Amino acid sequence: MSKFAALVEEAIVYRSLLRKQWIDEDTGRVKADAYFLRLNEPGLSVNIASVCSPEECARFFRKCYGIASLEVGDVREIGLDVEQDAVNHANIVGLPYRDEDLARAERLAGLLARRSALVWQPK
Repeated sequence: MSKFAALVEEAIVYRSLLRKQWIDEDTGRVKADAYFLRLNEPGLSVNIASVCSPEECARFFRKCYGIASLEVGDVREIGLDVEQDAVNHANIVGLPYRDEDLARAERLAGLLARRSALVWQPK
């Protein structure tokens, strides 16, 4: 049970894009690769936009190639959830690991990518 209240549907979260190949250079769109759950992670790490600007989120990392935004309601619409675990941080939960259910992991990663928008890139 989280000590934080459930995020509202309209809340925006930011996914830090830590690999260059997570962004399609031709279209500027975020690729599904950015939304695969890595082993030993409780969920996909995201920052909460109301307390962390895209630039601030990028500064948490040595190298950040972009920041993608997602609306919490869009995440819930595909059967996942966003659980806040710190003042400025949350996890997208409900994703399977690729080695557990590759087809479902790929489908959900694709749906998240289509619902996200690139909102910041380094100059």
